Amino acid sequence: MSSHDISQPDDNLPHEQEKGGEVEAAGNPFADPGLPPHEHRQQDIDERAARRSERTIALLFTVSMLATVAFIASYVAFPVDKIIYVFPIGHISALNFSLGLTLGIALFTIGAGAVHWARTLMSDVEVADERHPIEAAPEVKAKVLEDFAAGAAESGFGRRKLARNTLFGALTLVPLAGLVLLRDLGPLPQDKLRHTKWAKGKRLMNYNTMLALRPEDIAVGSLTFAMPEGMKESDHDFQTQIAKAALMLVRLQPENIKDKRELDWSHDGIVAFSKICTHVGCPINLYEQQTHHVLCPCHQSTFDLSDGGRVIFGPAGHALPQLRIGVNKDGYLEAKGDFAEPVGPAFWERG
Repeated sequence: MSSHDISQPDDNLPHEQEKGGEVEAAGNPFADPGLPPHEHRQQDIDERAARRSERTIALLFTVSMLATVAFIASYVAFPVDKIIYVFPIGHISALNFSLGLTLGIALFTIGAGAVHWARTLMSDVEVADERHPIEAAPEVKAKVLEDFAAGAAESGFGRRKLARNTLFGALTLVPLAGLVLLRDLGPLPQDKLRHTKWAKGKRLMNYNTMLALRPEDIAVGSLTFAMPEGMKESDHDFQTQIAKAALMLVRLQPENIKDKRELDWSHDGIVAFSKICTHVGCPINLYEQQTHHVLCPCHQSTFDLSDGGRVIFGPAGHALPQLRIGVNKDGYLEAKGDFAEPVGPAFWERG
């Protein structure tokens, strides 16, 4: 940096450059021409035009509020499996289409209203603020605060109450769309996780053959997987329901059953327990015939099926839920009700 640069720090400020600007413009095509004369908008000189703009802004914010309400209503009204035809998109989920459309309108109209407010009602006077970088002097700071106060007054935020209040309404309602989506984090324990498809009188169906099971179909020492009568793999919610209702059957010698309730809930040594591990919900499928233990392959939790399905090793928090079973008049195994406690991880013990 030359001594001239150090001694003349204000050479590059706009008001210094403007000196002799007319001479520079004649010989320098890149000279700063300065700001053009300010042209007033219709809203600046006609209060009726300003009020029309305010009503337009309020209309956009109101549409945003209505779209947010429609978003929430669509979430409640449309089932997840409803399909509709929309030209030219084709077949699409009614829920996804309605949520995307209403949320898009809600966000777009807030943006459009804010842009229209800025372009028609807020001050559009261009001001060249001459100041050095780094820390400003106290008088400059005071000027900034003064300019901010003036800008706030010129924006009409305090005076244009209709536009301001509808903006607040739109901004308040839009976050509700995000809160509604939290509902998809999982089913509510009270009405979803506490109940399965098992009910009194439902027959036990072999998971592989889809045939109703009789006691003689289950040999001593064997492991059989079952599901409730009436479920089909073609059902839209089959995977959700089988994840809770999956059942494993083992036939023990009645004298080998240690737990009295387990004995009362069994039939001729056939015991029925949930197949879902009580640690993190993995399916159990490893059976040790000599010890009557079942092992979860995910984290090695081990349960004793001859002693109420209690945990004897691993991180599982509680015993496997047992299903009370019996035999109907036609000789088929049937459930006497649902599981006594929710299946899977022990969320319900923390109630």
